[in-house]
Amino acid sequence: MGVISLLWGVLALLWMILALIPLLGWGNWFLIPFAAVGAIIAALGILFTHPSKRGRAWTGLILNGIVVVVGILRLGLGGGVI
Repeated sequence: MGVISLLWGVLALLWMILALIPLLGWGNWFLIPFAAVGAIIAALGILFTHPSKRGRAWTGLILNGIVVVVGILRLGLGGGVI
């Protein structure tokens, strides 16, 4: 699960960079739930993985968390949140 969450976080990060381009901010509406699912997968990976092998799951959780926060901030700045 750690590898899946890490790859999910990298994909979400790339999508976030694309959604930062003006007129592509609508992608944040799809990005935030996508990254939230990745964070849930990472949390499950942290719960069910041996403590010595949780590094990838923690990295995935951090990446997905950063993407969610930046996506919400981008929607707030761009007027996407009413």
